[in-house]
Amino acid sequence: MRKHIVAGNWKMNNDLAQTELLITNLKRQNKTSNAEVMIAPAFTNLWQAFQTLKDNSIEVIAQNMHFADNGAYTGEVSASMLKSVGVHTVILGHSERRAYFNETDEILVQKVNAALSHNMRIIFCFGEELSDRKAGNQETVVENQIKNALFHLDANAFKNIILAYEPVWAIGTGETASPEQAQDMHAFIRKTVTNTYGPELANSISILYGGSVKPGNAKEIFSKPDVDGGLIGGASLKAEDFYAIVNAF
Repeated sequence: MRKHIVAGNWKMNNDLAQTELLITNLKRQNKTSNAEVMIAPAFTNLWQAFQTLKDNSIEVIAQNMHFADNGAYTGEVSASMLKSVGVHTVILGHSERRAYFNETDEILVQKVNAALSHNMRIIFCFGEELSDRKAGNQETVVENQIKNALFHLDANAFKNIILAYEPVWAIGTGETASPEQAQDMHAFIRKTVTNTYGPELANSISILYGGSVKPGNAKEIFSKPDVDGGLIGGASLKAEDFYAIVNAF
């Protein structure tokens, strides 16, 4: 059975004191679902978050990483650095990284390979722009993003990969794909994986939805058969809202 996963991407929010306060509030919440829970604070707060949560089931993950192990890459962070502070899962390919920092499929291949070489788990993000959806090209865009960055891997590598579909037009806009739109795309994603790797592997991969998930819509979105959880942005910055989403299963 596929894992249910809810991951909070805090983006560039929360200094150290704010991080500690939010984690304190998260630890007070009552978890009633079987979902695996993750949070991705800023790089500067990963160690403190890990230390605070090391006896808790909430996993601390990273928002990004570089593909090199070390070197003259000012401002970057490597997989080994992340692992040294207790982080074993990383978000790669987020639409904001693609849009603002020019991350291409070629760069993401290198990052994916680097993360896997360090036995890290990956939440791999992809999704179409509004113009793609209006033109009816959303499936082609999503298929290419997945294939270009991941389909060079052997089947065994996918045990460390979580997929995250995020329609770019629904991130931070208040717009949300309807539960039916989310299900249609998640089913297409699973079919795309099936066509290359077979149904057993495809049915074992968790596919998360990311795009303005809130306490009010999470239950309906998560009820769809191919939606296995969420990559949550703004709503993950409030402990009560985040756990209302976690408990929506």
